[in-house]
Amino acid sequence: MNQTLMMGFLLMRFAENWMLSRLHAVFFSLIYIVAMSENLIIIILTIFDQHLHTPMYFFLKHLSFLDLCLISATVPKSILNSISITDSISFLGCVFQLFMVVLLTGSEIGVLTAMSYDRYVAICCPLHYEAVMSRGSCVQLMAVSWFNGGVLGILYSAGTFSLNFCGSNKIHQFFCDVPALLKLTCSEEHATISVIVAIGVCYAFSCLVCIVVSYVYIFFTVLRIHLDSSKAFSTCLPHLIVVSMFLVTGAVAYLKPNSDVSCILDLLVSVFYSVVPPTLNPIIYCLRNKDLKSALGKVFVEFIFIKRSIYQKITFSL
Repeated sequence: MNQTLMMGFLLMRFAENWMLSRLHAVFFSLIYIVAMSENLIIIILTIFDQHLHTPMYFFLKHLSFLDLCLISATVPKSILNSISITDSISFLGCVFQLFMVVLLTGSEIGVLTAMSYDRYVAICCPLHYEAVMSRGSCVQLMAVSWFNGGVLGILYSAGTFSLNFCGSNKIHQFFCDVPALLKLTCSEEHATISVIVAIGVCYAFSCLVCIVVSYVYIFFTVLRIHLDSSKAFSTCLPHLIVVSMFLVTGAVAYLKPNSDVSCILDLLVSVFYSVVPPTLNPIIYCLRNKDLKSALGKVFVEFIFIKRSIYQKITFSL
């Protein structure tokens, strides 16, 4: 076992300057709090509001859970490193972090595909919607998404950490990611990783094809039977924005030619597929969603009513 394996790795700081490092910690903390709050609100609303117990919100609830876990797998450690004197992460910690990131991103791609299929059935086959998108079917689609993500997580983590690491143990990334770890390996060729990346690309591409086909059918159905296009596309366009941003940034990170030179682009791209989607997804999906806004309004009104009742009881008792 070589020295790097025994000591673990060092993660990259966003800034070496003390003040900038603290600003990064504050900025990432705010993002993390916002993302956690947004996704928790969606999860709570879709669990307790009976009107949101439909396939679309079933998938949205699981997407929020995946986003919550994804940002929790990377951002807290980066914040801790920014405010502490050490940038280290243990070898097993790095393995676990890489596994979780790949598992969650792989599962999220599957959930986004299932959401596009749900919209396709709802708009193109409305009479068969309840039969096709039954509770059992939704659970099966979710299980397949998690299974695919888990398989990819095992393949990527096992393939990456089966390589020999030598030289510097400093990862030029704020979390353990495959492209950054490959720069620390001894061998020039990574045949195993190339095969695994090809499997991941095929999986993501097949999901993209399914999503595109679903929306092509939706587009032509809306035009053919003269549905209200604004209502139909209000749920479809946000989904396309999320999918495009997620897959494009992920493809840039994993398919970009490997270079020994640390690049700020690598850091920005990793932020865009690991931090930005969990923060923006709730906003994108809720901004024009009347059901979620209505459910949130009810909760807010009930909260005000309960708060006022408690205040009146306390005042009366005094």
